[in-house]
Amino acid sequence: MKLWIAQGFGVGRIPFAPGTFGSLLGLGWFGLLLYPRSWWIFGPGVALGFALSVWLCGVGAMQLHQKDPGSVVLDEITAIPLCFVSAIWIVLHRHQPWPGPDWFFSAAHGAETAGIFILFRIFDILKPWPVRQSQNLYGGLGITIDDFLAAVYVNLVVLVISRFVQ
Repeated sequence: MKLWIAQGFGVGRIPFAPGTFGSLLGLGWFGLLLYPRSWWIFGPGVALGFALSVWLCGVGAMQLHQKDPGSVVLDEITAIPLCFVSAIWIVLHRHQPWPGPDWFFSAAHGAETAGIFILFRIFDILKPWPVRQSQNLYGGLGITIDDFLAAVYVNLVVLVISRFVQ
């Protein structure tokens, strides 16, 4: 059961691009965390996702006898909501109400959501410093932290772009 969850409820067993499919499932996790429209749910949800990912990805790696198995995608799933923190902040900073799933998954803002998703995949694949180096950490922490660092890079890019686009 723990391995199945670490493999994104089976999504990680897809034979091609399992990280991308896990990230797509992460959009569902993101939408679920947005639904209550509250930092008090969103923030702890991201933290809980991180903790569960560290634990379950570590368990999955041990069961599969690999350092970072490609089929273990819970790290991608749980990192996706973090990719959107700066976008949420920008919306709130513009004195708009909390953006729920209807905002991020609407026709009006779907391109922004897709852009953030693509940025995450790029940073997760390219692993710029210190993302790649973080994988040397032990067990589930090494598996998970690189995706959360990639999400930090996404937020930095979104903040820079937001300075030029209103």
